[in-house]
Amino acid sequence: MGISNVWFYTIVIVAIGHVIVGFIYLMYKLSPKKKDKKENE
Repeated sequence: MGISNVWFYTIVIVAIGHVIVGFIYLMYKLSPKKKDKKENE
């Protein structure tokens, strides 16, 4: 009961975290192309 529950939550957290990090990474990587780093400040 406890072991499977921990693994379930670990997989869910890693999956959601990976999607969020990947989405932020894409937004960050696509953003500088439209505006220069100096203009962004």
